[in-house]
Amino acid sequence: MMTLPDSPDSLFDRRGFLRKSVLATMAGLLGTDIVFAGRLPKTYLPLVFDGNPMLAKHKDMVVLNDKPWNVEALPHLLDDAVTPADKMFIRNNGLMPEKIDLSTWSLTINGESVKAPKTYKLSDLKKRFKPYIYQLVLECAGNGRAGYVPQTAGNQWTDGAVSCAEWTGVRLKDVLADVGLKDDAVYIGYYGRDLHVSQDPTKPVISRGVPMRKALEDETLIAWAMNGQDIPLAHGFPLRLVIGGWPASASGKWLHTISVRNKVHDGAKMTGKSYRVPINPVEPGVDPPEDQFRIIESMPVKSLITFPKTGAMLNQGQPLALRGHAWAGDRSVKEMYVSYDFGATWQRCDLKSAKNRLAWQHWSANVKLPQKGYYEIWARAVDETGVSQPMVMPQWNPEGYINNACHRIAVKVV
Repeated sequence: MMTLPDSPDSLFDRRGFLRKSVLATMAGLLGTDIVFAGRLPKTYLPLVFDGNPMLAKHKDMVVLNDKPWNVEALPHLLDDAVTPADKMFIRNNGLMPEKIDLSTWSLTINGESVKAPKTYKLSDLKKRFKPYIYQLVLECAGNGRAGYVPQTAGNQWTDGAVSCAEWTGVRLKDVLADVGLKDDAVYIGYYGRDLHVSQDPTKPVISRGVPMRKALEDETLIAWAMNGQDIPLAHGFPLRLVIGGWPASASGKWLHTISVRNKVHDGAKMTGKSYRVPINPVEPGVDPPEDQFRIIESMPVKSLITFPKTGAMLNQGQPLALRGHAWAGDRSVKEMYVSYDFGATWQRCDLKSAKNRLAWQHWSANVKLPQKGYYEIWARAVDETGVSQPMVMPQWNPEGYINNACHRIAVKVV
């Protein structure tokens, strides 16, 4: 059973009931209140804290893998403007840490290109640096992998490995300024407390990073809260690096160290073909050598229909109200369109501005379908540079990354 962020002896009061402070922490981890918490039996911890994050997730979330946990949302579950914890996808590479003690948790900034390495307690970060709040899109680089033909290896994500939650923390650039950077700093790499699925503590799980230009952006956060509460355990409690617009693998969970490098970071899953795509187009099924791949940086333009869900039935003459989200990595979305005739014609949608840079943008449209029958609604976003989503599968790649083909739903007019 998972140890809560207190020492075991301090979880319960002298009568054997959970302390109020522990209950508050538990509610923070869950992202919601524990109804009837006052009626918990003595020395009892709720089932949700047995290490199974699905107990805190919406019942319709789809489990792709449980060792490690990989869970996605169905598109209609992502209809909220800000993604709630129970509908946020999980992409873990290892096992979640079993013991977390807030009183001893710390973040160390070190590396070849740091002038004065320092270690900060969580309380230090909250007291010494100005906090910021941003809505940030996190998307698994493999989101959409199931759409590639021929099929590639890896978790077969459909469309739901994306989220846009509200994160609270301090800017990484402010902490890096406190330690001081040498002129040769080119990259940062993170290290977390997750455990290899073999449970061998000597085996690395994942340690990725980003170039300094991305690390020093205003929106790159060292975060301790998500949607106004403690980050849920499955999403990195108590501290997470959050880097919007790039593959979510760059946003390290259970963060304890950031290393400033004088070279491209070479941690686990930074080398080989992990989170990389071919430099040049390749024929489907072809797997080029490693030196023909590049690291994925900004994610491509993409959109999602979140209402209605696929399979909707309409009466003839009834207008179809559509809505969803669009995003474009480091860029903004300029235009949004939908089609009901397999891309022959496109109707412009009402597209809202993002809450802040690197947040997704909400769109809506009303469509009149001309007669009874089966239809597919296709959604297509265009970014600020004029780059559009492809209608069907984009350039194939052997790892199944960054599929940004148009999202589609089926509807029927009766």
